[in-house]
Amino acid sequence: MDRAALTRFLESEFPQVAQMFAIDALEPMAVTVRLLHDERHLRPGGTVSGPAMFALADVAVYLAIMAMIGPKALSVTTNCAIDFMRKPAAGVDMICKTRLLKLGRVLAVGECLIYSEGQDTPAARASLTYSIPPST
Repeated sequence: MDRAALTRFLESEFPQVAQMFAIDALEPMAVTVRLLHDERHLRPGGTVSGPAMFALADVAVYLAIMAMIGPKALSVTTNCAIDFMRKPAAGVDMICKTRLLKLGRVLAVGECLIYSEGQDTPAARASLTYSIPPST
């Protein structure tokens, strides 16, 4: 799937969150996804919440997988580990650079580095595993 197809897929299958994200770049086994700045992603203390950064990582790995295997909407997260390394900046988009480390028949593993827009050092690092449904 290309960027346009991924965007349409996200809008049709996940309309409740599709407008929160934008796909910046797409390569084989890699994607860069943006969490668009919104006050609802902030927590007290003027920082982006952990759940918002988790959602960004989760969507980014999901889209990287869909780009490679096509629209299998029932692929699901089976594991996630996330390290919050520094306070993300408030008031800017979050950028998630994602690459797939493994893309098998039934499992995919991806890793993410999450940055505040304009920052060179990551705010978080995540590793996610997805289960891919069998072909019918």
